[in-house]
Amino acid sequence: MANWTEEEFTLVLAEVARRSCIDSEFRQLALENPAAAIEQVSDKSLPDDVTIKFLDNSGAVRYFPLPDPIPGLEELSEDELMAIAGGDSSVTITGSITVTSSKSVGSGVGVRIPIT
Repeated sequence: MANWTEEEFTLVLAEVARRSCIDSEFRQLALENPAAAIEQVSDKSLPDDVTIKFLDNSGAVRYFPLPDPIPGLEELSEDELMAIAGGDSSVTITGSITVTSSKSVGSGVGVRIPIT
């Protein structure tokens, strides 16, 4: 996203989440027209090549976004899996994952967890 920093984007998504918790009309706007909701809380509009979709997690169906794949992290071999399952600390996996909450105020704010 050329005209957004990661921090700006995270803050805007957190504000959309906050407002959607307390303003039912804004929540409906975010669900129906995410770009318009973002424009209400930011002085920047989304780039044309970016699409955002907000999901309503208040019903019986729950959505949980999986973290992005970790680049360069290959699938573990059977030996590596056995070593980890057996508690062998000589096998090292490195990288990080981002966990995103979708239930609390400020949702959409990722927490980066290093894997070492």
